[in-house]
Amino acid sequence: MVTVFSPKDLLDQFESMSKENSVRQVFIPGKGKFTIRFEDEDQNSIAADVQANPNLERMMNEGLEAYKSGKSYTTDELLKSLSIKDFS
Repeated sequence: MVTVFSPKDLLDQFESMSKENSVRQVFIPGKGKFTIRFEDEDQNSIAADVQANPNLERMMNEGLEAYKSGKSYTTDELLKSLSIKDFS
């Protein structure tokens, strides 16, 4: 288990994951233990999920509109907004 002290440490854990190395356990001081699982999906699976669930299409469209209007964060923006204090 790796102890994560900063957003960069957490991002490094994500970047080192692959289909063959798909599970990572991390400890964030002050927060607890986390298990991260990387899932490799083919591109068509999202389209199939949307066809099977009309609510998913609505939620995806709402999320896209929120992003376009600046009311949401990308994962990169979220990670950059975190500070050392968030991990202690």
